[in-house]
Amino acid sequence: MSTQDERARQQLIDLAAEFYDQFARGEVPEMTLPTRTKSNIEYDEESGVWVYGDRTSTRSANSVRGARKLLKATYTIDFLARQLEESRSSTLRELYYISESWEADEAAFSDQDESNQMIEDLEIVSEVTREDFHMRPEESGATLMGPLELREQTRRGERDIHCQEDVGEGGYQIPNNPDTIDFLDHDIDFILCVETGGMRDRLVENGFDTDYNALIVHLKGQPARATRRITKRLHDELDLPVVVFTDGDPWSYRIYGSVAYGSIKSAHLSEHLATPEARFVGIQPADIVEYDLPTDPLADSDVNALESELDDPRFMTDYWEEQIELQLDIGKKAEQQALASRGLDFVTDEYLPTRLGEMGVL
Repeated sequence: MSTQDERARQQLIDLAAEFYDQFARGEVPEMTLPTRTKSNIEYDEESGVWVYGDRTSTRSANSVRGARKLLKATYTIDFLARQLEESRSSTLRELYYISESWEADEAAFSDQDESNQMIEDLEIVSEVTREDFHMRPEESGATLMGPLELREQTRRGERDIHCQEDVGEGGYQIPNNPDTIDFLDHDIDFILCVETGGMRDRLVENGFDTDYNALIVHLKGQPARATRRITKRLHDELDLPVVVFTDGDPWSYRIYGSVAYGSIKSAHLSEHLATPEARFVGIQPADIVEYDLPTDPLADSDVNALESELDDPRFMTDYWEEQIELQLDIGKKAEQQALASRGLDFVTDEYLPTRLGEMGVL
């Protein structure tokens, strides 16, 4: 067992021991966690990301429901500790099914959302990430394409890969735990995180990564933790600017927000995952107007989401207030690929060079 695995296992055992000690002291066992709501998110000026505030909730055995939660936590801790001891790993989905075989019927999870939340709870109280528990999600399929050489750990040993020369058009697939990667060399000038597969493919086909020494990170919609982690590492360790390119709608702005500032669900890991220096390229509401892009009308849910974002700490800046107010005024949204209305090369020949030039990236 590696030193890192031993530390993770010991943190879990210490947590279980705390439950035992509470029993021994004649106390009702409990586990205290931060309240995971938007109203309990606050900006941490030192780290530049959004983190949980002081409000907490308690899982206590003084009720049947609370006792079940702690029972499930204890069984999960036991499973994870054995998994680490045996140098095995499992998926979040497998954990849900594995719980069906546990001795106590009450310890089984009712659905995968419940087992996912349990892992998040244990991350918070143990201060160990699920990746260090050897837990992994289903593959996200997110990729890198650009002038980066790295070394990854495989079951057959180390492997050096150049993320242009040694990969196909699909790029290098980001592993579940990017902390196992070493960055060897690069010619990257900036990192471009792209929401959609269609736009990512357009940029690669047009040679944008080669022409501008860009590392293209395909977010594949709402980015997985591994995608956000490797983006942060690339920024911090290689001192590279990060820009995010999404559709022009409120849900895509939240994709940018999760890259830059973190999300409510994983606020306990914001300093590990978020890149507060990341900047938004577009599609901006201002772009919809300037380029007269093909659009769809805002649905009621879009309007509600935009109004909600005006109260979201991640978007409380002059820039975002101006853009969101403009979008509410025009009542329209647009996809990245709407830029194709001006030709397949417009995004790489005109839009991105102009926008990145305005931002001082190029």
